[in-house]
Amino acid sequence: MQKNNPNTERYIAIARACLKAINDTAANSGSREEKIQAVYQAIDEAFQKEFADYRQSIAIMATVLERIASGELDADQAASLARKTVEQQPDNTKTGQMH
Repeated sequence: MQKNNPNTERYIAIARACLKAINDTAANSGSREEKIQAVYQAIDEAFQKEFADYRQSIAIMATVLERIASGELDADQAASLARKTVEQQPDNTKTGQMH
């Protein structure tokens, strides 16, 4: 993986969560299926955590787009609202790359 890839930290966090789950389940006496489910759960939780900002940003942008689409704003107001919305997004959602 490239060092300048904006998602490197996300991949590392997810990989660490996976490895921790694998190591934790290896020491447990549960069934094979329980261990597999624990690893799947850890992967899912890591992905949910890493992409929470994206989901929040998408929800905000959808609301803004709905307001613009309603026709209540003139062109300048719509452009201003769009600019402000983009500017307020968390930095980790501005890279354009999600994977």
